[in-house]
Amino acid sequence: MAVCEVCGNDYDMSFEVVAQGARHTFDCFECAIHRMAPICEHCGVKVVGHGVVVEGTFYCCAHCARAEHDGAPVADKA
Repeated sequence: MAVCEVCGNDYDMSFEVVAQGARHTFDCFECAIHRMAPICEHCGVKVVGHGVVVEGTFYCCAHCARAEHDGAPVADKA
């Protein structure tokens, strides 16, 4: 068993995620999202899907990216 780094639950079905060389242990996807998902720079929502990246900044959608970049031609990924 391993302890979730977000909630502290000691769970027999925990899992590890390795990102950028760091190893993280979680007991559920909810905790993994809470710790690892980027946050939209415009509206503050957690980016769980593909999102949009403009000039190295994460947004949840093209609408938010355009709002921050003066209506630049940004499109959601298909």
